[in-house]
Amino acid sequence: MIPAAIRKVFEHYQSSQEDSVDTLPDPEIVDRTCIAPEHIVKMVLMNDTLGRLQVIFPADCMLDVDLLNKTLGRSLVALPSNDLNSLMAQHSLTELPAIADITGLPAIVDERVAALTDIYVDAGENDKLVKLSKAFFERSIAKAQTESFTVPLSSIPYNQGSPANDITQINQAIEKFTSLRIKKRLEDTLEIPPLPQSAHDIITLRSNPDASGEELANIIERDPSLSAQVVSWASSSFYNAPGTVRSVHDAIIRVLGFDMVMNLSMGLSLGRTLNLPSDEPEGYTPYWHQAMWTALGTTSLISKIEPAYRPSFGLSYLSGLLHNFGYLVLAHVFPPHFSLICRYIEANPHLDSSVIEHFLLGITKEQIGSQLMAVWNMPEPVIAALRHQKDKNYDGESKEFANLLCLTEQLLTKYNVTPGVHTEISSNLLTQFNLSEEDANAAFEGLLDSQSDISNMASLMGR
Repeated sequence: MIPAAIRKVFEHYQSSQEDSVDTLPDPEIVDRTCIAPEHIVKMVLMNDTLGRLQVIFPADCMLDVDLLNKTLGRSLVALPSNDLNSLMAQHSLTELPAIADITGLPAIVDERVAALTDIYVDAGENDKLVKLSKAFFERSIAKAQTESFTVPLSSIPYNQGSPANDITQINQAIEKFTSLRIKKRLEDTLEIPPLPQSAHDIITLRSNPDASGEELANIIERDPSLSAQVVSWASSSFYNAPGTVRSVHDAIIRVLGFDMVMNLSMGLSLGRTLNLPSDEPEGYTPYWHQAMWTALGTTSLISKIEPAYRPSFGLSYLSGLLHNFGYLVLAHVFPPHFSLICRYIEANPHLDSSVIEHFLLGITKEQIGSQLMAVWNMPEPVIAALRHQKDKNYDGESKEFANLLCLTEQLLTKYNVTPGVHTEISSNLLTQFNLSEEDANAAFEGLLDSQSDISNMASLMGR
């Protein structure tokens, strides 16, 4: 169904004496999957001290915030989500289509839009678009300023599948964008604080096939903060443990098990090596909440996968917990540029963050996070999962862990739990795990029933 706001603008144009009915064919609803990105037009609302502005550009391009501001002599940033939601509610929309006359705000249009003949705009549904006639669209932008302020995505070929080039690209980014010097060891180059002793000891213990719960408890209990977090986590209502969890040993034996406590403790220890960034993209899911949802998402999916196709529970959980570690590293190593990344992410919600990171720095958080995991001698499946988590076609070493993480992230964005570009659930990934889409959805719907418990646990992890 055509949104009422679009229909209202269309009827206004039709009633104008300047247009006849024949020049403005009716808008129509079409399936998004049938339309190439180069025919889709996006709109982002931005503002600064001079007021609000509608920015209209093709979906196969990135809005270059810096170029736009230099062109206009302004300091525009994406409109805060609260203001945007209020504006959409005012017009009874769930998403603002790229039709300037809906809001009546001043508009600027990228010159690439002028070359389009078939034009499609968002309809407020993930799988639907509205097709507009050329005459309708041109009428809607008649008063808009036209400039060049986008970058075609085809000119940003970020490194998704060539890990062999990661170190070279990381070093190039460090030399270009920081005052840091290249050193022999990556963690020295990045000026990453040394691993906490607890993390070092847990990594060592993991390599011992005869390790006991008692040894693990002893390591954790030497770190009072870590110990308190593990006990609090095991005591959460999510696990509904009988009685009171009084110690780490109790958490291991009665509630969580050896693998869960080992991987939880390792994720917590590594996460504490770096501070959470003070500047984040508007609407960003907090780091530990995102980590918690992703870790539990992988294990919820595993519960639906038959044993013959099932990856290791512990390593899958750890991969989920650490999946966004590169985000912390980027914020630590490139603070001024990280703030710029945040502004570009806000202005380009249709793009995966990796495209923006590569455009601005020449590397992605997946590259830098996985390389640091390798330096710290983390298990190979975890390294592979972090590096290839956004490649739904990855078919290399430890592919089951990377593919499970990729599928988990697709489902988390589908259910609007974590930020990201909405994409169709990959049939290739479902087939690899002999998993139906219905079972995958059921796994996540079960998690959604525990949202408050998961949020409480994530809050404990961030202390």
